[in-house]
Amino acid sequence: MDNRITKLFKIDLPIIQAGMIWCSGWELAAAVSNSGGLGIIGAGSMYPDVLEKHLIQCKSATNKPFAVNLPLLYPAIEQHLELIVKYQVPIVFTSAGNPGKFTSFFKSHGITVVHVVSNVKFALKAQEAGVDAVVAEGFEAGGHNGREETTTLCLIPMVRDAIQLPLIAAGGIGNGRAMCAAFALGAEGVQIGSRFVASYESSAHDAFKQAVLAAKEGDTTLTLKQLTPVRLIKNQFYQQVQQAEAAGAPAESLHELLGRGRAKKGMFEGDLDEGELEIGQVSAYINQLQPAAEIVREIWTEFEATRKKLATL
Repeated sequence: MDNRITKLFKIDLPIIQAGMIWCSGWELAAAVSNSGGLGIIGAGSMYPDVLEKHLIQCKSATNKPFAVNLPLLYPAIEQHLELIVKYQVPIVFTSAGNPGKFTSFFKSHGITVVHVVSNVKFALKAQEAGVDAVVAEGFEAGGHNGREETTTLCLIPMVRDAIQLPLIAAGGIGNGRAMCAAFALGAEGVQIGSRFVASYESSAHDAFKQAVLAAKEGDTTLTLKQLTPVRLIKNQFYQQVQQAEAAGAPAESLHELLGRGRAKKGMFEGDLDEGELEIGQVSAYINQLQPAAEIVREIWTEFEATRKKLATL
């Protein structure tokens, strides 16, 4: 496909793998990029020395463009910036912060900048900050999410009407039919996370992958809204949060309950009881582990078939 997203990233297919913490290492990013999409290394869970190793490995595993996802609230962000420049990462996806803070820095080094938003207000701010494209992520998505709980179906056309930039849809997209629907709403590319968690190349723990495959409709929910809203599989930790919130626990108590390393414990170490298990609603659709290349090919084939079917209506 030849559109603004494929031209911007110099890729064949407008399929972007999300930069998920603890799940998106160099192996997954390289596999998706080699398949014609855009792979992303999720730097939010990496110390600088770990990120450097992933950048070196990814550059040796693919000669295609890849990206780094950089949460702007990351404490060692200056070191990450240095590594991104040092290893000539061509594209950065920023999230969880003000895009105006570092966009000019990236662009001064020839780096394409994409910012992830959950509402129209932030999409407009990202455009004003000078980013090259926007990811609009709906309420269905896994991990940290918008407080407004706006679904992808509502969010994408509103953002499309508000900005002129290339637009990528995210949240609840796990197959070619959903991708085609996102394009009908005004997107020019899709960002997919949960489906790639269930890939062989994902760095998620095998126990977490199996929990994703076992997830049914209604098994995920958006919680911890007093802190930073996050969509999780319901487990023992989630039940503890529910009990605390029902008892009227203040934010300070919820911070103490959350502690440190919950996401790592759940997704990377495989503690299905006490860890955070971040995944999207589309997990109910996912029922098998696949190679990343097969996932990309399957989504694209179904997208093309759906597009042709709709053209006959």
